[in-house]
Amino acid sequence: MKKFCSFFVILAGIFWGSQGIFVKELGKMALSSMDIAAIRVAGTGAVIFLVLLLTKRELLKIKLKDIWVFIGSGLLSIICFNCFYYEAIQMTSMAVAAVLLYISPAVVAILSCIFLGEKITIRKIIALASAFSGCFFVSGIMGGAQTITAAGVMSGVGAGAAYALYSIFSAAGLKKGYQPVTIMAYTFVIGGIGILPLCDVGKILGSSSEHAEWIMVEVAFVVISALFPYLLYTIGLQHMEAGKASITASTEAIAATVFGIVFLGEKLTGNIILGIAAVIFSIIILNIKLPAKARAEKNRIPGSTSVN
Repeated sequence: MKKFCSFFVILAGIFWGSQGIFVKELGKMALSSMDIAAIRVAGTGAVIFLVLLLTKRELLKIKLKDIWVFIGSGLLSIICFNCFYYEAIQMTSMAVAAVLLYISPAVVAILSCIFLGEKITIRKIIALASAFSGCFFVSGIMGGAQTITAAGVMSGVGAGAAYALYSIFSAAGLKKGYQPVTIMAYTFVIGGIGILPLCDVGKILGSSSEHAEWIMVEVAFVVISALFPYLLYTIGLQHMEAGKASITASTEAIAATVFGIVFLGEKLTGNIILGIAAVIFSIIILNIKLPAKARAEKNRIPGSTSVN
């Protein structure tokens, strides 16, 4: 399993990148951004909790003293991410919000160093810079007339920070011995309960009942853009540092771009190609194997005696 952890995280990023397709379709139902987010969060929580309840109830057992892990990942991460991210999109643009979101690997690297004892190495710094620049180019913000406001930037930074917290709280839960599905179940159940007051439940149920075919779109949205990727990402975290996983998951930006070109008719530009190359380079840097002595020399930073 350890050999495939990077692949799982890359695949998680690809699945996450499919969100735009479903959001575009569900938007035709006249649902708000928060309504769509509620379908994803609450739907995922309901599905995974029900499956575990019917198959492996023992995986739903948690210690009350550890509830802070799931409250953190469910409320501080999932809920805050959706609220800040959609606000950033409304106040700036999708491109600006996407770039600001990808401060999350830097936040993960810093918090992982403080709370999880992970080391910040030269290799991580190079990969982080490459991944962020790649997302910057892929977003199309270069050369575009983008609207940027102080409030929008603050919301985008908040989204990136909240997005990063999932890696931190999940890693903490894994260290406490909980299985990935257990962490996911309580994260999304708590997140789902928290997000319902922020959306129009009646409108969601009414639209779904009037157009039965949209139920399949909603189910696919939950399974493909949330259930699969979060499970794969959390499994990857079992054998991978949170900082490294967060950078590797930047494949989401590539996937979102490719899906946009294939399914939504968006254009492929030179900036996008450059951005994709930069993200791929960041993943290669993180996963390439170096001889022991070379690793010690290349990854050592001032004041640190550990390498990654």
